[in-house]
Amino acid sequence: MTSLFSPLTLRGTTFRNRLWVAPLCQYSVEKRDGVPTNWHLVHLGSFALGGAGLVMTEATAVNADGRISPQDTGIWNDEQRDGWAPIASFIRSQGAVAGMQLAHAGRKASTARQWDHHRGSWSVDDGGWQTVAPSAIAFEGYETPRALDAAELPGIVADFVAGAHRAIDAGFQLLEIHAAHGYLLHQFLSPLSNLRTDEYGGSLENRARLLVEIVTAIRAAVAIEVPILVRFSATDWAEGGWDEQQTSTVVGWVRDAGADFFDISTGGLVSGATIPLSPGYQVPFAEFVHENADAQVSAVGLITEARQANDIIESGRADVVMMGREMMRDPHFAWRAAAELGVELDYYPAQYERARYSV
Repeated sequence: MTSLFSPLTLRGTTFRNRLWVAPLCQYSVEKRDGVPTNWHLVHLGSFALGGAGLVMTEATAVNADGRISPQDTGIWNDEQRDGWAPIASFIRSQGAVAGMQLAHAGRKASTARQWDHHRGSWSVDDGGWQTVAPSAIAFEGYETPRALDAAELPGIVADFVAGAHRAIDAGFQLLEIHAAHGYLLHQFLSPLSNLRTDEYGGSLENRARLLVEIVTAIRAAVAIEVPILVRFSATDWAEGGWDEQQTSTVVGWVRDAGADFFDISTGGLVSGATIPLSPGYQVPFAEFVHENADAQVSAVGLITEARQANDIIESGRADVVMMGREMMRDPHFAWRAAAELGVELDYYPAQYERARYSV
């Protein structure tokens, strides 16, 4: 058994391997009502069928204003919960763990999809909405957000908690809080987007306050056996911004608040950042947090080969590998990886036995 295909247990949940599917936005809700569709069932179900250990939903909005685009999924009402239930059920039926990423896009909400003939924000007149953020600072090319009043922040916490409840009721076994990629919680964390002068701005403790409150509230609201993950961008790739040392410090605080595991990515807060793309370019950030915060972490970003993924785990640089684009190219990547690494797995689907990968 290789490290990549060894099991991992968090609280009451055991993952059959350490090859997990990263959240992948699909922008495919048909009625703009946040309810997932057959596209989401087949998209996510294929990864579970393909042998992944964890299958995570896309960034799922905890309120309507938190959607990245009008076509994003949500978890702010019972109709959405009921739409997610068969998807979570199918993921579990194939032996994978079903996870939901809870999100709020903040100033990066109300935007066009990549394939729309439009760039940047949708205006209110065009079906968009007024975005919100810690401070009234626009993401480049987007509409200027409204700065949230401190009195509104308990409502944001309550929305995350309500979303967590609905996700668990829908059958999801794990929750991830999205505090990365320039979305609302990352906007609070970074001094480049948070210029507040109240208790939610200024010092690192203040900038992390909303995230800590959300983790604390969700941990109190869900069963003790439910793992809570937090996704961080470990750097803004910009001078004076959020970095891996601040990430490590805040990881310690949210772990004390009840989080169990940390999904380490980078970037997304500012446009035009110079990012040195190369295979596994974000792994050193996961390794830094792993070592400096003594925390369990996943690595993500241009990890595309079985041996590359296994080496990351084998070397102790991260506990889990998350894959996105490579999984979209080959939803059955886990089976191919097992064959390439010489691993015999006992959870290959009988219906596909005659097509089992071999090398």
